[in-house]
Formats: sequence, C-alpha cells, structure tokens
Amino acid sequence: MNPPSPPTPPVAQAPDTALDEGRYLAVLARDARFDGHFFTAVTSTGIYCRPVCAVRTPRRENCRFFVLAAQAENAGFRPCLRCRPELAPQALVWSVQDASGILVQQAVRLLDAPDLWPAPSAPGEGSATVARLAERLGVSDRHLRRIFEAALGVSPLQYLQTRRLLTAKQLLTDTPMPVTQVALASGFASVRRFNAAFSGHYGLNPTQLRRSGTTAGAQPTSTLRLAWRPPFDVPALLAFFERRQFHGVEWVLPEETTLRRTVRLPASCTGLPGETTGWFSARFDGARHQVLLQTSDSLYPVLPLVIRRVRAMLDLDADPAAINAVLHQHFPQGDGLRVPGAFDGFELAVRAVLGQQITVAAARTLGQRLVERLGEPIETPWPGLNRLFPTAATLAAADGDTLGQLGIVRQRQAAIVALARAVDGGTLALHAGADVASTTAALCALPGIGDWTAQYIAMRVLRWPDAFPAGDVALHKALGVQGHKNPARAAGEASQAWRPWRSYAVLRAWAAGTPAGAVPPVLSLSK
Repeated sequence: MNPPSPPTPPVAQAPDTALDEGRYLAVLARDARFDGHFFTAVTSTGIYCRPVCAVRTPRRENCRFFVLAAQAENAGFRPCLRCRPELAPQALVWSVQDASGILVQQAVRLLDAPDLWPAPSAPGEGSATVARLAERLGVSDRHLRRIFEAALGVSPLQYLQTRRLLTAKQLLTDTPMPVTQVALASGFASVRRFNAAFSGHYGLNPTQLRRSGTTAGAQPTSTLRLAWRPPFDVPALLAFFERRQFHGVEWVLPEETTLRRTVRLPASCTGLPGETTGWFSARFDGARHQVLLQTSDSLYPVLPLVIRRVRAMLDLDADPAAINAVLHQHFPQGDGLRVPGAFDGFELAVRAVLGQQITVAAARTLGQRLVERLGEPIETPWPGLNRLFPTAATLAAADGDTLGQLGIVRQRQAAIVALARAVDGGTLALHAGADVASTTAALCALPGIGDWTAQYIAMRVLRWPDAFPAGDVALHKALGVQGHKNPARAAGEASQAWRPWRSYAVLRAWAAGTPAGAVPPVLSLSK
C-alpha cells in the first residue's frame, strides 16, 4: 500500500488515528517527501526519528507522532543519533486566513533564525529572545505564549531551546569546533548553561555526543549536511545561478552539482565585533536528498546563521507537495523547481536594480564591473573565487562619476546609492522574515525602485512565496497576456488561482514559456 500524499502539517498536536496510520505508512516507506513534516517517537527506546530513518521500523503500537521536534523533546524523547532530526527540512506553513495561526507560524520562522538569538554575552538569553520576538510581532509576550502553547503544545522558550540544542548537536557532530565555540554559536550565554541544558535534555554531555556521533572515534569532517524534500530540479536551480554569477564572487560547477561563493556578514547581524568574511561550497547529493556544505574556518563562529542563509538561498525548506497541489495543473513540468534565494539581501537588491529593463546578460556585465571596481579581494582555496561584493557603506559613498564609468545610467545610480544608504543607515532590513508589506513599501519609496523590483526582492530575499511581479514582460509573454490592454492587471487577476505560491508560479512560467495545456484563467483573458 502506498503512503498518501504529504499533508499540510497541522499546527496542533491532536490525536488523529487516520492521520497517524498514514504517517506510519510513510515511515514504512521511508518517504523523503514527509521529512520534517512529523517526527516518530518510539516508546520502547525513548528516541524520536525522522520518517526517513534507516533503522528497523518500530512496531506501530510503540509509535507516537509529533509535528515538531520540540514537542517530542517536551514529552521526554531524545533525538536519534543516526537519522539526526536536526537535519530535517523545516515545515513552513503559509495561509491567508486564521490570524492566530499566521502569527504562530511567523513566530516559529523567526525563532528558527539565528540572527534573532541574542549575543552570547546577553543575560537571560531565553526570556530576552521571546520578549524581542513578541515586540517584533507587535503583541505582548503573554499573548504570544498563550497562542503558541495553544497551537503547538510547547512554549516559545521550549521551542527555542530545542532549536538551539539541535543546532549545537549538528555542529558537534559535523565540525571540529571546540565545545565552547559551539555553545556560543548556538545562542547560549555560557558553556555552563549549555552543558546543563544538553545533559538535561539528551542524557549526554557534549563531548560524549561528539564521540558517539562519529565513526570509530574519527574526527568530524567539517561537512555539514542539509536535507531537502524531493522532487528537486537541481540542474535548473544551478543554471539560474550560473547565468547570473559574478566571476570572483560566485562559481557554479554544473557537472559537479556544486555552487561556491564568497560571503560577508556585517556585525549588525552576527553580534560579533567587526564583519565576518569567508566562503562556502555547497554540493548537491541527489541520492540522499542532501546538500553537503563546507565553509571556511572564519565562518565557524556564525555557522548557524550561515546554514540558515544557505537553506534559504537554495530553497531547501520548500514543500513540493503543498506547492504542486496548487500549481501542477497549470505548470505540470515545474514540480521540482525552487525559488532561488540570496545569501545577502543587499547584494540581491543591487542586482535587481541593475537588471531593470535590460537582459540578464547585460545586468551581469554591469554587476561584474561593479565587483571588479569596488569589491574587496579575499583569499579562498580557488584562485577564481577571490572577490567580495561591495558593502552598503561603499556603494552609499559612491559618486556618479564612479558608477557612470561602469556603464550604469543615472536613474540606476540614484537607486543604488539610495538603497545603499537606507541599508547602511539601518532604516531598511533585507532578509528572510522581514515584514513584507512595510519592506516593499519602503523599497518603492526609494528613487528608481518600483513594484517590479520590490516584488522580485520579496520573492528572492524576503522569501515571500506569494510575491508576484505583475509588470514583468517575460511573465506576460509566458502567460499569453502581452497583447492585452493592461497585461499587468490580466496577469495579476489570473495569478489569484496560484495563491499562496505565486512566486513558484513565476519561476515555472519563466522556465516553461507558455504553459503546456492550461492556465485557463489567463487564456480566457488573452482572447
């Protein structure tokens, strides 16, 4: 018997015999489509696992199912050392209804983001983070705790603690980082607190886990594993990045299914003194549905943040089943496509401005000149990867002559400088999880930035799955509305059928040209 299609994960832990039977079938099949949607806790061992765990399948009567790792740990179960629950993709839920549910899901997304965690020296790291989270969401911390516990059965602090501990577990298993550095990078204010929390939850001290998490006492390989749910069209994603890469900053190797690039993280998002620079190499392992991530040693203190940004850049947490349920009828050839993200939001925003009303190749040429003129050198293991993209401070101070000599027209010059000044001054934040409405409004208020650019940034930087650049000419052609009196309006009206996954619909339309067989609402408008 085949397991059912992966369901949209519920936000509450309620007994459901039929649902649990379906989950058990997924465990029997080790179906990677369910990875991250639920965890199986085994009462006879006290361990909880991912659905893809390779150990012998437990008896049905010994299984309990949880939507979140925090729920399993709150019930007294420990994470499996073989399948490693910390590697599972996040289960992201998007809805346009149920305000409390949306608030809870947004809170979960923010608690998963290491840049919300306090600096290592901050006192009361748990309560401080929950208070900051409530303030960011515009509610009281009491209200946040109430709806969080009602929906998920755990408190925000319990969820945060599980997230930190699983992050630490991954770093202990996959890297040679000292335990002290692991503790601080995972958001704990001291090694003492980290050791107490770790042994209290897992029954092991960190050094014991490191020994048990490696083979025959071998040292960690410094290769981090990041899982995804199939299907995943890896060649299409790499081709998208390759067409837009700036030599020196990025290097895509399609034959090796590998992407490498240099990175810069400002002190404002790491809590460390000064900026952090380095490089990473991400290789796709299709057989195991994983990305194998290696980084420079310089990024070790901020690895949780790097992991989070790489996951967003490669769209590893996408739920193909939920997306395809809405889009497959209209774009049947795009079931494995992902929305390419960005490691650095400011860099992507500058790319978007450079790409206004010109071809991808022309925008790449302008960006290459910008990198070579204003980017900084950096050493990596590969001679061809040797430049950092210019900082917001550098571009904020750039004059018209400098940018003009690169071939950038005056309107784009003004937009880039205004964008750089807003980011450098802290009035504009460009990262996943930022408020979509206020951020796009702030972007459109800048000179030379309109709705197309703001929606493109929302799609790739803010990771908003329902972004829709209605004025995109290539999109009009793909949807067959370019001859309509108001093609942007026609495309926008047709796109309502694809909510809340319009960002993915855009990628599918761009990739396929005119959709095969359908998009009935668009075709009816274009007659």
